[in-house]
Amino acid sequence: MVSRSRVLVTGGAGFIGSHVVDLLLADGHDVVVLDNLSPDAHDGAPDYLDERADLRVVDLTDQAAVDAAVSGVDAVCHQGARVGLGVDGDDVVDYVTDNDLGTAVLLRALWRRSFNGRLVVASSMVVYGEGAYLCRRHGTVRPEPRAGEDLAAGRFEPVCPGCGRPLEPALVDEDAVLDPRNTYAATKLHTEHLASVYGREAGAPVLALRYHNVYGDRMPADTPYAGVASIFRSAYEAGRAPQLFEDGRQRRDFVHVDDVARANVLALTAPPHVTGACNIASGTPHTIGDLAAALSEAYGPAAPPPEVSGRWRLGDVRHVTASTARAEEVLGFRAERSFTAGVAGFATAALRRPPRRATPAPAP
Repeated sequence: MVSRSRVLVTGGAGFIGSHVVDLLLADGHDVVVLDNLSPDAHDGAPDYLDERADLRVVDLTDQAAVDAAVSGVDAVCHQGARVGLGVDGDDVVDYVTDNDLGTAVLLRALWRRSFNGRLVVASSMVVYGEGAYLCRRHGTVRPEPRAGEDLAAGRFEPVCPGCGRPLEPALVDEDAVLDPRNTYAATKLHTEHLASVYGREAGAPVLALRYHNVYGDRMPADTPYAGVASIFRSAYEAGRAPQLFEDGRQRRDFVHVDDVARANVLALTAPPHVTGACNIASGTPHTIGDLAAALSEAYGPAAPPPEVSGRWRLGDVRHVTASTARAEEVLGFRAERSFTAGVAGFATAALRRPPRRATPAPAP
């Protein structure tokens, strides 16, 4: 992008998108925000959205409105999506409509105006399915999806498909096999594929940012589409102990939203040859139990300790932690917010509370 560009941010009133908008405006860019302000996540237009942004309250599936929004833009940051694991299989049409169809409508709008500027799309670590694993006998291996009978018996760790031995979790890189294992994951991978096809056909540089577990202020609360950090915090605010699925030892990479927003700006301003995918993560793995314990400590001695429920969901994976080497090499990105400081701040950060209260989903 040039020093002053016009940037379209879809989902720009949401959790991550609004932070991207803030940074772009601070850098002197003009910003158009497309957001449907879904009541699953919003109570009207949020007061944190900078008034300098050109907010257009439309759905991404509204072709005429999207056609109008892309007029004159130099770059696109596509954050708009339905996120999280959701409630159950009845969500499938909502996910496909918001994520697949919404992306397709955006790309058609860009094609109609011969757009070949930078396109950054929000993807997710869920496209990997399970993360990377090492077997002492067979080296790098890809475990099969975990069976319901194993999970019910408390056998949570994947085993080597060749010898059945325990595996050691490793860092997954962008060249790993992609293996989405729930509806949301499938739609995020399709978003990557659609954007990549557009990039080749239109001559546009496309970069997919595979977010790991993002947390921070403006996260939606009290909704099954929230992330695990928000679900745990909502439990503490209600005086309840967070319920840890499985044994609480699932490894994830928790990355603060400020770092994720900065990664997006770096991606939007990257040279044209930077394409493909990048993991956006802190580079420091922690368990789900670590997160719950850190929040408990932030709330003080009166906070109930987290409880291991042993419950499980078939669409969940065990360990996904990231190599951040490519993001550092091609974007110059390295997370700055530490886990300890980030979680302590998150304990009192402002969250979004939608008017239509949904029953919070249990934490993965």
